[in-house]
Amino acid sequence: MEALLEVLDGRRIVHFHTHRHDDILTVLRLKREFGFRVVLHHVSEAWKVADEIAAAGVPCSIIILDAPGGKLEATEIRMENGAVLEKAGVDVAIHTDDLITDSRWFLRSAALAVRAGMSPEKALEALTLAGARMLDLADRIGSLDPGKDADFIILSGDPFSIYTHVEQTWVEGQKVFDRADPEDRRYAVGGTGVFDDGDTFVHEAH
Repeated sequence: MEALLEVLDGRRIVHFHTHRHDDILTVLRLKREFGFRVVLHHVSEAWKVADEIAAAGVPCSIIILDAPGGKLEATEIRMENGAVLEKAGVDVAIHTDDLITDSRWFLRSAALAVRAGMSPEKALEALTLAGARMLDLADRIGSLDPGKDADFIILSGDPFSIYTHVEQTWVEGQKVFDRADPEDRRYAVGGTGVFDDGDTFVHEAH
């Protein structure tokens, strides 16, 4: 009940998992009736009601699937979701929904959105600052501004190219991964060497 009171007072954001357009419209109606803050997640059929979402001022955190399926309510998901929402003026973030889409494909998800018509600028924002805004954390993370937490990655090239590598990862101003470090590089390239202690390698057959 305390959490619900925070929702109605506007102190707690409702992150609402939904797929079908009629369910999306129901959430928008409830928001209008009770005045709470909401972020829509997944919204597979947002492309059908993008104007209504925009008019309500509700942001969306979407998932990009290149092999959809698995449940009936998501059968009409479209890669164009991000582009349609952007055109309507909706604030769009992208998430991977591990393990539905592995988080290793985070950048690739945005690349697919760009291929489907989303602008590269908004797709990059969807990976960074947009999500921070939806969590009320934009004052700490999401962009390279003085005073923020200094969580960032350094890439070897275009964020949306399959040939781009993560060169370094920094968390709160501390470097936690460096591809130039042979030990870190093992984890970047994968393979059995990740589990090899240097002297022995044990393979357990099942």
